[in-house]
Amino acid sequence: MQSKFPNVGGIVPWGRAGVGAVATQSLANTAYGEQGLDLIAQGARAEEALRTVMRTDTMLQDRQVGLVDARGNAASFTGKATFDWAGGRVGAPSGRGSVLGGKGEVIAGRGYAAQANIMVSDQTVRNLAESFERTRGSLADRLMTALKAGQAGGGDKRGMQSAALLVVRKRGGYLGANDRFIDIRVYDAPDPIAELDRLLTLHKLHFFPSEPQDLIPIGPAVVAQLEPILVNEPANQPEKWLQSRQGRVTPAFLEALKNFMYWENYDVRVRMDGKIDKVVLNDILKNRKQ
Repeated sequence: MQSKFPNVGGIVPWGRAGVGAVATQSLANTAYGEQGLDLIAQGARAEEALRTVMRTDTMLQDRQVGLVDARGNAASFTGKATFDWAGGRVGAPSGRGSVLGGKGEVIAGRGYAAQANIMVSDQTVRNLAESFERTRGSLADRLMTALKAGQAGGGDKRGMQSAALLVVRKRGGYLGANDRFIDIRVYDAPDPIAELDRLLTLHKLHFFPSEPQDLIPIGPAVVAQLEPILVNEPANQPEKWLQSRQGRVTPAFLEALKNFMYWENYDVRVRMDGKIDKVVLNDILKNRKQ
């Protein structure tokens, strides 16, 4: 999401692994996030959960909400009092194309819910939907591509200020200890989407586990690249990671490399099997050329 509003990520997005996701916006009512996810967890479809919370909303026509449940059902609502342009789209039940909804309408479909208010035109939501439908890859990458396309359609009439990206996955968080797979927030920035994109790249490096195809053996060439770093760092510390050059992979070398990688925040990519993630290796070497 992106908005001319500070810290949109602290208000709009809600998600629960294996349950669903909610975006509550336009004078956001967080009950749609909390109660909506509770209802879905109890078996309600996205539209049922939306309509249930709507019944108790005393400012219903000021709201805009989107819900998607883990079974693929989607629903969106835009209140009659929201600022123009305002509306939403959900994936068509057939799986091809989308369903458009204007003010005062609840629309239901499959796969995704996209909505916006105070827009230059309806092109932003159209771009969001069409881009998400045709893009392949990870959910995070598809969402980022859709967000950029939405902004290219005009975006918020007032400009840009904050952005956020939330993806939940069972035990997908730091070292598998929670479900916050991706939770990135840009509180305030001149170009929050560009900053969000930069932070996603950084997040992948430091929080995504290694891909099998990125693992390479630590041969003599890799040792030659890393040993000068290990015998000279940490900077301004008397004790270095490696006390003397080994010239090959030894237990002392692997222990030094492990401690160095933890120090440099590559925690989830640490290994002790004689291999290294080439993504990490490239980042280590790049940072020491600057």
